[in-house]
This record gives sequence, structure tokens and C-alpha cells, in this order.
Amino acid sequence: MSIELISILLLFLSFFWLLGYGVPVAYSIGISTTLTILLNIALVPGITTVAQRMTTGIDSFALLAIPFFVLAGELMNQGGVANRLVNFAKSLMGSLPGGLAYVNTLAAMLFGAISGSAVAAASAIGSVMTDRMEEEGYPRPFSAALNITASTTGLLIPPSNVLIVYALASGGAASVAALFIAGYIPGILVGLALMIVAAIVARKRKFPKGEKIKISQVWLDFRRAFFSLLMLVIIVGGIVQGVFTATEAAAVAVLYALILGFSYKTIRFSDLPGILLNSAKTTAIVLFLICTSMAMSWLFSFESIPQLMTGFLLETVSSPVLIFLLINLTLLIVGTFMDMTPAVLIFTPIFLPVVTQLGMDPVHFGIIMVLNLCIGLCTPPVGTILFVGAGVAKISVSKVIKPLMPFLLAMIVMLLVVTFFEGLSLWLPSLFKLT
Repeated sequence: MSIELISILLLFLSFFWLLGYGVPVAYSIGISTTLTILLNIALVPGITTVAQRMTTGIDSFALLAIPFFVLAGELMNQGGVANRLVNFAKSLMGSLPGGLAYVNTLAAMLFGAISGSAVAAASAIGSVMTDRMEEEGYPRPFSAALNITASTTGLLIPPSNVLIVYALASGGAASVAALFIAGYIPGILVGLALMIVAAIVARKRKFPKGEKIKISQVWLDFRRAFFSLLMLVIIVGGIVQGVFTATEAAAVAVLYALILGFSYKTIRFSDLPGILLNSAKTTAIVLFLICTSMAMSWLFSFESIPQLMTGFLLETVSSPVLIFLLINLTLLIVGTFMDMTPAVLIFTPIFLPVVTQLGMDPVHFGIIMVLNLCIGLCTPPVGTILFVGAGVAKISVSKVIKPLMPFLLAMIVMLLVVTFFEGLSLWLPSLFKLT
């Protein structure tokens, strides 16, 4: 057995064993990478190599956007934006049969897009909507399941931290601006698919219909939510028009969210230390995941794993459609036990060469990968949003699983649609001449 094969086996076996033993993902990645490098390189140079790769892995101007967007999301979460968005969504759709289900979905989409965080959306919208929906006759498990799945749409609709991470992992093959614009149509389609499922369930279970809202109330709620919604236009519009980079846009988002919070009088100076501390904790977790994942990505290149995977798939599977389905299936399985950030950083270098050789655009593949891993965030055993959504709704995860299944099926259907209709991802970037 060659040293290359032994190295690959050691890397994957140690990684999955550590995960199965309950070691956090970032530590599992770092330990398995270090053990494999030590198999090929002496002790001191091996440890030095790991440290260097972890350091250089986050030495990127583009990644500076992540702490800023995290801070902007925290400010939005504390700044009363969720209530304004929920009220606006309710004035638009609350009068329909099962209307609060649509309100939950639309509000989660808007807040997720503005904050760039699925966790923030699930927490903020879930805490506002679950009790309201229960008071009007909606079961808490159904409300939680809808909130969990709808919150992930903010990872497709810009600004999105994970799309920035993918741009880094792609080695410049996909720009942040192109990915941001590409996520709009798939993200909205996923939201519409969730609404269709909610409508079917609402009709079947005869969920209540809300009171009809007057046009004057719709206008009032829109005015109250206007400056929150304007953030999307400023950030994404500024990036597309070349006014600022994604990193500069993130800094603008922080300033805008801060002004908004003080204007709404929902943030005080005494709140800032806590907000900054929470943002720093989240940023530290994300960047440590990126550090270790970039070290593992370098090891993949060192062991020629992407080239081996490309050759294996192209030689053994003749149909491009089947290859795309196999990649999607692999990512669906990966998403059940691995967080999105390390999954993007680890599997992009493996699968991107395969799909590009088959003619798929890197921007299109980025949207497919993120949508795929969004499903993993909603599934056990490691689904972050699943646990956050159930926790906010104050129910056990086991009670959410059954009502969650139709929504997950809708997301999988949309994943296949987006995979095989690349125009859904590439039409807007090509319109703005970003691809």
C-alpha cells in the first residue's frame, strides 16, 4: 500500500472517528489534518506547516467581511428589526388562509437576507412568531418547522457569509458580487416552495384566516420597515455598481445597523459591549473553523485528492447528470453531520474541478452547494438551525421532525430544479455582466 493511500485513509478515518466520538468539528479537522501531515513530514516541520496553513488560510481581505456582517446581524437582531419585518409581512399576507404561515416564511426570508445569518433569523423571527401563531391555532411544532427551513433562505439571498467563504474556497473562480446576485432567484424560489407546502398543510388542517388589513395599515407597516429593507438595496446595489467591495459593504452595514438601532431607540450605548462580545464569540468560532478547514484543503492539494476524485468520477460514471446527482447526494449526507462553513471549504476543492470539467459554471455550483448544505442545517444530528428553532419554540427536536419532512422535501425538489436549470442562478449575474 502506497504512502499516499495510507495518508488518505488516515485523514478520513481519523476525522470521522473523532466526529463520531463527539469531538467538535473544528478540532476534528485540525487533529486529523495534523496527524496526516506528520505521517509525511517530520514532527517540527509538520506542526509548523499546519500553523502556517491555518494562518495564511484566513489572511484574506474578503474574509474581513465576515466579522462585520456578523456584527451587523447582531445589531439588527437587537435593534427591533424583526418586529417591523413581521408586522410588514403580516399586513401583506396575514389575511390569507393560513396567513401567519406565509408571514413566518416571508419575515424569515427578509430578516435572514438583511442579517446574513440563518441562526439570527431563526432566533429573532421564531421568538416573535411562534407564540403569535399558537394563539391563533397553529401547532408549535408546525411553526417551528416552518421557521427552521425558512430561515436558511437568508444564506442564499445576499448578503451571505457562506457565499463569501465559497468565493474564497473557489480560489477566485467565482466572485462575491456574482454569487450575491446569483442567490436571489434560487433563494426566493425556495421561499415560495415552502409557502406552497404551508398552503397545502393550512388548507388540509383548516388553519385560521386573519383579519383583512386596510391599505392604510399596509402603507404604515411598510414605512416602519422601509429603512430596514433599504439596507439590502444599499449593500447589494453598492457591490454590484462597484461603489464598494463586499468587505467595505459589510462595514457600511455595521454603520447603517448602528444608526438604525439608535434611531429606533432599541439600542443604547450600554448594550454595545454585550453586542460586541457576542459578535466576537461568533466570529472566533467561524474563523477557527476556516483556519482548520483551509489547512485540510491544502492537505487535499498536497495529496492530489481533487485530481484523484475528478479522474475517478469521470472514468467510472459516464453520465454528467448522474455525477451531479452523486455530488448532491454526497453533500446532503455531509450536511447532516458537518457544519456549513467547513463543508464548503473542504468539499469545494474536491468537487469544483469535477463540475467545471463537465461545463458547470463555478457560480452555479456555489449556489447548488449552499442550497444543498442549507438542508443539512435543518436535519439531525448536527443541524444547527434545527436545534436553534426547536429551542426558540421551546419544544423538543423529536416533535419537530414529522412536520419538518414536507418542507425538507420541498427544499430537495428545489435543489434538483436549481441543479439542472442553471439559468436560475446565472441569469441575473449575466444581466449585470458579472459572469
